[in-house]
Amino acid sequence: MTVGPLIWIWLGLMVIGMPLFISMGISCLIYLWANGEILLSIPQRLTAAANSFPLLAAPFFMLTGMAMNTAGITTRIYDFAETLVGRFRGGLAHVNVIGSVIFAGMSGSAVADAAGLGTIEIKAMTDEGYPVPFSAAVTAASATIGPIIPPSVPLLIYGVIADVSIGRLFAGGFIPGLLMAAALMVMIHFMAKRRGFAAHPAPTFRKFVTTTRKAFLSLMTPVILFGGMMIGVFTPTEAAFAAAAYALILGLFVYREISWRELPKLFLDTVETNGVVLVLVMTASLLGWVLARAQVPQMLGAWILETTRNPLLILLMINVFLLIVGCFMETLAALIVLTPVFMPVIKAVGIDPVHFGLVIVLNLMIGTLTPPVGIVLFVVARVAKLPFEVVTRATAPFLVPLIVVLILITVFPELVLLLPRVIFG
Repeated sequence: MTVGPLIWIWLGLMVIGMPLFISMGISCLIYLWANGEILLSIPQRLTAAANSFPLLAAPFFMLTGMAMNTAGITTRIYDFAETLVGRFRGGLAHVNVIGSVIFAGMSGSAVADAAGLGTIEIKAMTDEGYPVPFSAAVTAASATIGPIIPPSVPLLIYGVIADVSIGRLFAGGFIPGLLMAAALMVMIHFMAKRRGFAAHPAPTFRKFVTTTRKAFLSLMTPVILFGGMMIGVFTPTEAAFAAAAYALILGLFVYREISWRELPKLFLDTVETNGVVLVLVMTASLLGWVLARAQVPQMLGAWILETTRNPLLILLMINVFLLIVGCFMETLAALIVLTPVFMPVIKAVGIDPVHFGLVIVLNLMIGTLTPPVGIVLFVVARVAKLPFEVVTRATAPFLVPLIVVLILITVFPELVLLLPRVIFG
């Protein structure tokens, strides 16, 4: 059997509604059986994919996000963001974006941002008279900042697959993430002027001090996380454990909004969420291995290199491809399958793998806002109690600033590589 039927079987199973990891697993099983391969290699490949020390960071980052939502940390972050930018026209929409920037430095997940902060943000905006679809759209668009500003579960997984320094990837995400926030705020500014959205009064100094004091310990999470990594106290994997432990300490002993009885459910939810991610990692890794055995990366690489050897043109071609893939494939699965496919081409033309990591992750984050598989759209639609189609239409204009940032980091690699070079040399 050639690789063509494998792809069609996989896509066909997804079309009829079969879960992604099962469709990938069955298509790989059929391909290997049809080609006379020893099927005992399947469990070996699956367990090898899961046996990765850096992947241990993923459940701890997830636990950090869940603990912060439960401990009331998200409310404190929102109040602090309101004192910073609530005075601008369309104030609560700007607060939405800044809140996502701060929360991004703690959870590393777009879904956690959309589900956690999103609940607070959408309610606050609609209570103040903002249209519900607009509130949902801002929430969905700003949630994509989460996996770009570190810590980031997608960047972590990319680093494992591509064998790239996770510390450099994390450092490379700061500037693109801030550019995304700035671009979204510019869009909000013009929409707010056109629609006549109001601004909040500038906060008094006393209110600013009060909200800062209440949020201070929460805001220390990314400081502990990145400060510890930069001075060599712990690795990114150990940093994830430190962040989770810090969030639990805040929730249990400082804010006292997490009870001991809630801990088992918190841990169970984390295990359940991480189980889904791990199964996707394992089966997508198997699919990637099968595609490699079928020499798909080599064939694709040869075709691209025959077309052009210009790094910028190659990145632009990959961008177009990934934006299409993001419409139909879940982020982590696409990342695990496609990273090994593109890495030979990237290395052949001298593209920095840290630069490419941010390009591919930002592409796939934009994919979370595009139908039919846009997971962030589904989460926000549920939180806002709106039809999926309404949220999709409202979010469409916010794709423009995100794509502008994607083009910028594609054309100007230094936007990604500057901080890794400054920090790590």
